[in-house]
Amino acid sequence: MSTQENPDSAFDFVTVMTESEGILRFVLFLLLFASAYVWLLWVAKFLQLKRIAKANRKFEEATLTMQNPEELIALAHETDAANARCLVEVAKRKEDEALSQELLLAAAERAMTREEQRASAWMPTLASIASSTPFIGLFGTVYGIMQAFRLIGLQKSASLPVVAPAIGEALIATAVGLMAAIPATIAYNFLDKRIADFVDELKASLNLWVQQVYAYEMKERARSGLRRTGS
Repeated sequence: MSTQENPDSAFDFVTVMTESEGILRFVLFLLLFASAYVWLLWVAKFLQLKRIAKANRKFEEATLTMQNPEELIALAHETDAANARCLVEVAKRKEDEALSQELLLAAAERAMTREEQRASAWMPTLASIASSTPFIGLFGTVYGIMQAFRLIGLQKSASLPVVAPAIGEALIATAVGLMAAIPATIAYNFLDKRIADFVDELKASLNLWVQQVYAYEMKERARSGLRRTGS
């Protein structure tokens, strides 16, 4: 025996959104906004990190042709890249009288922290959405079920036509909460891995450049001292 679906009884998410009232409507629209915002942040952060990585690679490749750290530092002043900005900060300390490799590494670490903070912008927002939206959806579900019990009391009936709409709205709140939380969690883990790789690469490059700058500067100071002694 074949059955035909009644169009009036088919589930319509838009109808549920528009016909929900009060707190539940606010919860649903809030969760939908959070879900859309997650995708916007994901795309924006992905493009930002891709742009940072491209600029860093371009600077790294350019440094291979440099003959000495002075040329390297001159190139860094002309380049808008995270690793170049860190190298500029290191170069500011090479004229210190109490120059040491530890001092240059400390300057590099401070510069790396600023670049990491810049790359990690909006990551706490993703984490907050991932952790909070399931509970916001659960709140909407609990509120919807409370409304269903209220309708049972008002109608003096627990029949399906009485409670089904309210329960349906309640369960939708949980589903929409997961629609926001799951992409936010995946996006956070994906972007956090790319940021960690960026920081590791930046640290490795700066360790090499610090050694080069320190060795070159100490050699130049030794030569300068010999010239003064000879004169």
